[in-house]
Amino acid sequence: MPRTPEPVQGGRPVPFAQFIVKVHGRCNLACRYCYLYAGPDRTWRTRPAAASPEVLDRTADRIAEHARTHGLRETALVLHGGEPLLVGAARLGAFADAVRDRVGPSRTVHATVQTNGTLLTERAVDTLARHSVRIGISLDGGLPAHNTLRTDHAGRPSFAAAARGARLLAGRRPEAYAGLLTVVDPRTDPVELYESLLELRPPALDLLLPHGNWTSPPPGLPAAGPGDADPPSGDAGRAGPGSRRPGHGGPGHGDPGRATPYGDWLAAVFDRWWGAGRRETRVRLFEECLALLLGLPGATESLGLDPVNAVVVETDGAIEQVDSLKSAYDTAAATGLDVRNHSFDDALRHPGVAARQSGAAALAAACRACPLLTVCGGGHYAHRYRAGHGFTQRSVYCADLERLIRHVAARLTEAAASAPAAAPGALR
Repeated sequence: MPRTPEPVQGGRPVPFAQFIVKVHGRCNLACRYCYLYAGPDRTWRTRPAAASPEVLDRTADRIAEHARTHGLRETALVLHGGEPLLVGAARLGAFADAVRDRVGPSRTVHATVQTNGTLLTERAVDTLARHSVRIGISLDGGLPAHNTLRTDHAGRPSFAAAARGARLLAGRRPEAYAGLLTVVDPRTDPVELYESLLELRPPALDLLLPHGNWTSPPPGLPAAGPGDADPPSGDAGRAGPGSRRPGHGGPGHGDPGRATPYGDWLAAVFDRWWGAGRRETRVRLFEECLALLLGLPGATESLGLDPVNAVVVETDGAIEQVDSLKSAYDTAAATGLDVRNHSFDDALRHPGVAARQSGAAALAAACRACPLLTVCGGGHYAHRYRAGHGFTQRSVYCADLERLIRHVAARLTEAAASAPAAAPGALR
């Protein structure tokens, strides 16, 4: 996956390097927590079920145009849905080939399909691998009990089919296995869930916080109260996240008394992962947190201050911001642009995209004053929303993120302190 380039001096926008293309806008599952189909956004209802050949052809042209305009050497193409395999593996592979043909041999396209895994067959896996399309699978855990909310439209469980697909992929085409994506559920046993996922042999794990905000909080966190509103800029009456107050030690210093179920869960998984003695799998959230603590660049929406570099093309050709915004309110991701009449450079000039590329300037005053700013980065943009106040709030996960970051920092400090001293001149 290409890293986000550094922001261009002078305030010019950072070009898109990740293109998320909705090849199919419906899903064969009806997961009961789905922010896309069970959330506030309803735009999917009026769109075609699948992207037409004309939309895909025009999208390939627009990606190539953007890559040439900005001299991009690498781009990421994410084939998404709904459930993208509903269009068939052959069509996905053909589209990936078309994008590569348009951008030319001097540029690399990293193609990935994100699927629920239930439609993976030997033929589909072989076809995608032949077209150099890697396969990521969304799953809530490695046991049936972890996936009770992931049912089909008739209410039947999907885990058996998804796990079969993951094992098929790991055994037959491990080079095409991109990894597993799991949404954190603090009601589960963190170590049990992590170890159950390891049984599916993923090369990488994405542990994502469920999409929620101050108005529609995630499970286990309270809705915003009067004291949760961030003060106006310059108001020193409320300490920011990460600030230490007399008498308030431990996690969550910026929100005394606020529970941190997600931070606690992630900290437990981190300890299991960190203490394994070998890298059993990559966990992107943990690796990015460690990198940012060490002053290295980050490349995740959930942490850090790097500008967003992803854009979405819907089945009707509409150019949109990333899907997570749809968890906030109806049409939150809309730009009014489409691939027939607009370039991706037009999308870069959209106010919503510009706001997400402005770094700390787009954050609440409490976030800008926080000592964890360069690591946390204000958290995921969608998680800052509060009706009537927009996205200039702290993350609804503020205390949980602080809990995780301080825990990881402490473990990193312990490891550095116990490491053998370097020989004189070794660091020259």
